[in-house]
Amino acid sequence: MDPRLLQTFSTVLTLGSFSAAARELGYTQSAVSQQIASLEGELGTELIHRRPVGPTEAGARLLDHVAPILLRIDAARAEVRRAGSGSTGRLTVGVCPLAATAHTLRVTGEVARRAGVHEFTVRTLPRRAVAEGVATGTLDLGLVDGFALPDDPLRPARTAGVRGVPVGREQAVVALPSTHPLAHRTGLRLADLVDARWIDAPDVGAPPADLRALVGDGPQLRVALRYDGLDVRTYTELLAGGQGLGLLPRSVAAGRRDLVGVPVTAPELTHRIEALRVAGGPPVVDDLIASLT
Repeated sequence: MDPRLLQTFSTVLTLGSFSAAARELGYTQSAVSQQIASLEGELGTELIHRRPVGPTEAGARLLDHVAPILLRIDAARAEVRRAGSGSTGRLTVGVCPLAATAHTLRVTGEVARRAGVHEFTVRTLPRRAVAEGVATGTLDLGLVDGFALPDDPLRPARTAGVRGVPVGREQAVVALPSTHPLAHRTGLRLADLVDARWIDAPDVGAPPADLRALVGDGPQLRVALRYDGLDVRTYTELLAGGQGLGLLPRSVAAGRRDLVGVPVTAPELTHRIEALRVAGGPPVVDDLIASLT
């Protein structure tokens, strides 16, 4: 299957319109229609309902495969370019909000300076975007975080060819306003908090779906508010303002007077940071990971 046809197919369904896809991709609408027809002809089945625009059952099956296929192609292209380009004196690091600690940023800056990097860029991104950026070569190194049981591996967003190396760990706490009735506790069980209100901040904190899996059978955690952003300060202000509960690394909660961090004791959770990389990256990436671990 031609990757260009798959890209057009994905764009049509994402935007829900042939004309919108044409504008997005820089084609005429007739060219988009011809490409979809060509893909359907190759596969011998209709993939998109025309009125209204939506996937057929076969199209939905194909759509599940398209994003990984296109990402793998981009990753292969980036790896070949890296192999032929050598060192460029540039370094781009992608970080998730809670992975952007003073320690990780100080170390990356010091190593970049020692290596003679003349163009050093740090981008704050969601976990999935960091992993995809490393895979496709737009990022030389990624720093991602997550919450996990002490003996379990961190499960950040994974993409083909990307390897994670642990570089940090600390205790996870439930963040509560200092006036909260549970703020004086020395430990809390997640199962005891199923009736509490939680903040869903998927790109900063622990997604509620992950916490629900840890609680197991029984009542599920209730979401009071969703924060679609990457700013740790906004997230902690929401927590301190009593808008809902959330998980934080102990060091983040400890830096505020209006916020209390109570350790999660059942299950015992840790906050982890991993460095994401691919083979064939610039030599400075090896030095960075060695300095972070």
